Amino acid sequence: MRRRARAVIGVALLVPLVGAAAWDARSAGTLSGARTGLTIIAPASPGGGWDTLARRLQGTMRETGVVTNPQVVNITGAAGTIGLAQLQQMEGRGDVLMVTGTVMVGGVEINDSPVGFDDVTPIARTTDDYEVVVVPADSPLESVDDLVAAWQEDPGAVAVGGGSLGGTDQLLAAQLALEVGVPATEVNYIAYSGGGEAIQALLSGASDVGISGYNEFADQIEAGTLRALAMSAPEPQPEVGIPTLYELGYDVHQGNWRGVLAPPGLTDEERQELTDIVSETLATPEWQQVLETNAWVDAELTGDDFTTFIDEEVARIQAILEEAGL
Repeated sequence: MRRRARAVIGVALLVPLVGAAAWDARSAGTLSGARTGLTIIAPASPGGGWDTLARRLQGTMRETGVVTNPQVVNITGAAGTIGLAQLQQMEGRGDVLMVTGTVMVGGVEINDSPVGFDDVTPIARTTDDYEVVVVPADSPLESVDDLVAAWQEDPGAVAVGGGSLGGTDQLLAAQLALEVGVPATEVNYIAYSGGGEAIQALLSGASDVGISGYNEFADQIEAGTLRALAMSAPEPQPEVGIPTLYELGYDVHQGNWRGVLAPPGLTDEERQELTDIVSETLATPEWQQVLETNAWVDAELTGDDFTTFIDEEVARIQAILEEAGL
């Protein structure tokens, strides 16, 4: 794969830097098992989509008693692949889950991660949501057509801010560029470590356009500091009130699924226990309120079906990245 040797060296150098976080994750559980001492790893900075999912799972598990003492640990870096490498090292730990999603699939490819999804244990897909393309309220870009025209004139002149390289945000930018005949490699994409940084870049003028999950921009859209141009959903979302790219005439959509993984080397009983914990959590009325509050779509998928889904996602995103030259 691309840049394999460089990626291996990079992870080897970074693992000691997050050793303390990994130790926290290892020591957070208890000998009585996942029901009393579950650790949920958010492989990103606080405040972003993965961190939000981890903390919503934590809160729901605690509130409903599904898990007595769930804890969240943040391990940041490289589109979640640093956390993925740490998870692999926790072999046999039946009291650890780590949040994953579309961003990590692209991150594994872009970063040539030596650790992939085959090296850990898929547990469940939990939610899906959609991307939104936004601009500052006073931006001269009034529509997606304006953005496309600006790209076609000079794609490098429009700074597009989003999450990790190869993640959902860049995938959407690349697909839209390809749709309108603009080389995706010429799009001036700037990767930020979290939604907070991306918002600040928009408000400060460092970025002209932002792409992220709807929930990360929702407060600013409602407050009127950011203006939404389009969503990446395959169907209209009347409850949100933002037109989809399909509705605007662009054959582009991009979901942003999220789920959880576990370390490798689990027994069948340990894997089933973690799956049961997640399924019980997602079945509660409290979780239904979380879905509504965060504008997430219920996308539960477990067992071999989730493993197959990940394999299909890897193939799909590899194809997009290859076509885009990324």
